[in-house]
Amino acid sequence: SCSSLTSITIPNSVTSIGSEAFAQCSSLTSITIPNSVTEIEHGVFFGCSSLTSINIPDGVTSIGRSAFSHCSNLTSITIPNSVTSIGSCAFSGCSNLATVVMEDGVTSIESSTFSNCPKLANIILPRYLYSIGENAFSKCSMLENITIPNSVEIIYQEAFEDCDNLKTIRLLSIAPPLAYD
Repeated sequence: SCSSLTSITIPNSVTSIGSEAFAQCSSLTSITIPNSVTEIEHGVFFGCSSLTSINIPDGVTSIGRSAFSHCSNLTSITIPNSVTSIGSCAFSGCSNLATVVMEDGVTSIESSTFSNCPKLANIILPRYLYSIGENAFSKCSMLENITIPNSVEIIYQEAFEDCDNLKTIRLLSIAPPLAYD
């Protein structure tokens, strides 16, 4: 059990953080991830409810499914340009997540990636985004506006389900993306 662990510094020799390595470390408030890490596997920080911020280094290329799911005190996240893959539910249930900045490496937002993030109000989508998965932003009740880049070709069903305050979706493409239902 890691329930009393409050801080982690990962050494420079580490290139991948294994599945569920720090899951349910509910007292974890601080983590230092070195530039050597290229992969954050699934569920690594699942349920780390005291984690308020994390710096994902430029060099990480992959964030696994549910990697930060239910990090209920995480307030903002910047996903660097080096990240090309984010797994489903990666940030779902982050109940205090208010701001997400995705730099231009990510091409697909998988299913439920940001679902149940009721305070998510500001999100910048990457310029080369191709698809937005099913329930990707469902239950993001503070989201009022979103701009969909012209590169998006597919928006899957219920991508914005129960986004009760969503007033404006701005599509930058000339032809609308395919919407699956």
